[in-house]
Amino acid sequence: MIKSKEIPLIIQASKLQVYFPDSKYSVRQNILVWKGYLQPTYLSPKYLIRVVYQREKHPNVYVIEPKPLTLAEGKSKLEHVYDTDKQHLCIYYKRAKEWNETKFIADTIIPWTSEWLLHYEIWVTTGTWHGGGIH
Repeated sequence: MIKSKEIPLIIQASKLQVYFPDSKYSVRQNILVWKGYLQPTYLSPKYLIRVVYQREKHPNVYVIEPKPLTLAEGKSKLEHVYDTDKQHLCIYYKRAKEWNETKFIADTIIPWTSEWLLHYEIWVTTGTWHGGGIH
């Protein structure tokens, strides 16, 4: 049963497709999987991103390409991720309820991912994470 304000998965997917016409998505068994390229700045490489969103759970964001992501000099793992090997990004603090099923992924999760990628690029260059967040 869909909650009264919950955005249906197909509507989430449709908005992502409008914003990113070359992206791909599938919706099956209450799970939306979206893949698309993000480029945080014109000088940045393009990153292939996968978002997996199961109804009544939080979206999970992964960098698919490049893999592995480059680490900052002297570092053994990525900053601000749930899993370095899976490149599972931590883009917001779930306990703070910054995202919920009434918000569009295209308007929240995707810009937050692009911001994470920008901070990642700065981290690779400087070795310091400037993206904030709770560790």
